[in-house]
Amino acid sequence: MYIDTHSHIHFEQFDDDRELVLQRAIKNKVNAIIDVGTDVETSHQAILLAEKYAIVHAAAGIHPNDAAKADDSSLDKIKEFSGHEKVIAIGEIGLDYYRMYVPKDIQQEVFRKQIKLAKKLHLPIIVHNRDAHEDLLKILKEEKAGSSGVVLHSFTGSDEFLEAALDENFYISFTGVITFKNTNYIHLIDRIPLKQLLLETDSPFLTPVPFRGKRNEPSYVKYTAEKISKIKGVPLDELAAITSDNAVNLFGLR
Repeated sequence: MYIDTHSHIHFEQFDDDRELVLQRAIKNKVNAIIDVGTDVETSHQAILLAEKYAIVHAAAGIHPNDAAKADDSSLDKIKEFSGHEKVIAIGEIGLDYYRMYVPKDIQQEVFRKQIKLAKKLHLPIIVHNRDAHEDLLKILKEEKAGSSGVVLHSFTGSDEFLEAALDENFYISFTGVITFKNTNYIHLIDRIPLKQLLLETDSPFLTPVPFRGKRNEPSYVKYTAEKISKIKGVPLDELAAITSDNAVNLFGLR
């Protein structure tokens, strides 16, 4: 059984066939999906889906590209959402220096505030990082984010960044990008202990081969798992079991 630890099935790309997507996930041995919010509205949408479907759990948070909207009222709303029984993480939060929709100082301030909230609530965080490795790691260390659990979702970065993240006992997850012919993450995956690996799709984005170019969905998580199992030299069922246990331990899934 697989757990898709990062998906956005509340997005409009799924409006026409959301139930069929979830049925395909179940048919393909996905027994849990974490639907991740990116602002107040989408966090609420994730919760509504989690209330409707047993397979879905929610994460509430404000994405760095939406950090300009993160006033006190918005952060209070995320705190309120976190009390819901199916909200199992604060996320997607972090830093994005690639698109730079929001100045760095504002991104960093909002990131720190949400880490503090997660620690207060004893919830793990789901971290977005794009071209911000040094500042991201600095903030995570200074805020002692690892005390409540951290996953670096859709991992990108250097060998040095990976080693620093592993030293902090962060979890690492990869998307369908690792199935691409020109992927450069194989040597990184090889260095990650199985106990720190998670699976994700980031649906509807980053679709794995053989569906590259089409909409991604949770049932495709098995293709990323198959790639990792080959890289690690671990039977697929064993990899699925270990990564599922990791997700259960990090997010308190039961």
